[in-house]
Amino acid sequence: MIDFQGETLIRHALSEDIGSGDVTTQAVIPEEATGRARIIAKESLVVAGTQVAQRVFLLVDPSLKVGILQQDGSRARPGDLLLEVSGGVSAMLIAERTAVNFLQRLSGIATLTRAFVGRVAGTSARIVDTRKTTPGWRLLEKAAVRAGGGYNHRFGLYDGVLIKDNHIAAVGGVGPAVAAVRRKIPHTLRIEVEVETLDQLDEAIAAGADTVLLDNMTPSVMVEAVRRAGGRLTLEASGGINLDNVREVAETGVDLISVGALTHSARAVDISMEIEPVSGQSADRCL
Repeated sequence: MIDFQGETLIRHALSEDIGSGDVTTQAVIPEEATGRARIIAKESLVVAGTQVAQRVFLLVDPSLKVGILQQDGSRARPGDLLLEVSGGVSAMLIAERTAVNFLQRLSGIATLTRAFVGRVAGTSARIVDTRKTTPGWRLLEKAAVRAGGGYNHRFGLYDGVLIKDNHIAAVGGVGPAVAAVRRKIPHTLRIEVEVETLDQLDEAIAAGADTVLLDNMTPSVMVEAVRRAGGRLTLEASGGINLDNVREVAETGVDLISVGALTHSARAVDISMEIEPVSGQSADRCL
């Protein structure tokens, strides 16, 4: 389901692209022309954003028939059909770039996430995202992370406590920061503290933090952090995590591994749309 924020983003994206009208399509394509469009994976990928793409087409023309043939989270190979659209050719061409942009970006996030998840398979660690998302795209990008097998960290500043280094510096230590938070927040919110040293970890444990984020620690230090925590709280590793080192980090015994690259550095995957006319024009591939 597309929520209000997603709907607003889709409408904005269409407005940005269409403006006062598609001058090329209006000049070239007869109004009565109908056809079918096939949206195809051009490389191996994990699918995400199909409902978003479907919504793009229907906002342009509610009479279009849009079939989703690969559900979010499924693997697609080169040549696999992801969606099929039938109806007015003009509407399909107007919607094409926006729909494919969403699919390429979100499937790219899901594909990268699945790669990280695969690297830690067999360990107890979960791959989680961060707030390093494209402004305005957060809910869609975090949904793409889930499609790739990852998990979501907090969605914003409002739904989780994360005491970071600047909070700690401002109040003079981990203990005072945790105590200040406990006096102010509802009991339903968990408290996470970012630490850079094992001494700060000890402070966080003593202060009763629920989760500790181990910031830019080496794997050997993480092993000691896991030993000191003794299962009393959740440990999250973060900072400098990539596909080459994520397995080593997972094997330290941490519970969560947060990876900003899932959303800020995912490559858009290759997806294209091809038109198969039924009437009114000759076969052509849309660019």
